[in-house]
Amino acid sequence: MDLYSRLVAIFKVLLPLIALGILATLFLLSRGSNFEARIPFADSEVAERTRGQQITAPFYSGTNQKGEEIVVRAALARPGDENTPAEATEVNAKLTATDGVELTLDSEMVRVDMQSDVATFQGGVRMTTSTGIDIETEELETTLQYLSGQTTGTISGTAPFGDLTAGRMTFGPENDDGPLHVLFNQGVKLIYLPKKSD
Repeated sequence: MDLYSRLVAIFKVLLPLIALGILATLFLLSRGSNFEARIPFADSEVAERTRGQQITAPFYSGTNQKGEEIVVRAALARPGDENTPAEATEVNAKLTATDGVELTLDSEMVRVDMQSDVATFQGGVRMTTSTGIDIETEELETTLQYLSGQTTGTISGTAPFGDLTAGRMTFGPENDDGPLHVLFNQGVKLIYLPKKSD
């Protein structure tokens, strides 16, 4: 038997033995795996999610009776019933009036009462308009059928004419086909900031 044949015969035995040795070493040195199933949520979050029906990352787009466009996004929404209003968290709502004016509302929570036709934005409410108004308040109520609403407390923010605070703010058209108006009242304080000429 020549040298080549001898090497082939040796390797036929040696290589499988090496492979078995490597596999045995892997099994002996492995630390093992934890096969217990783990839910990637905290216990409180699991309890909250199983408490009732909910929708994650809901999105709504449509128009109201006047043809004003409404787009609403949220992190989480829960349907209501006869005694409890529907609610959503981390809400962003964009409303576009028929004259093109855009109004955006952001808040931590929104409760929607279909029977009274009111949506209540609560917690860190911010309202901005395409006309340059940027207002913050703690609670704001809007109607569901028309682009109108009011704050339930004080507001602070900026407008094209300066910085302002007020005890209350209302917004909506003065008549059915009129443009959007924003009215500040109850102790309005304004710091007028004239525009700088070029």
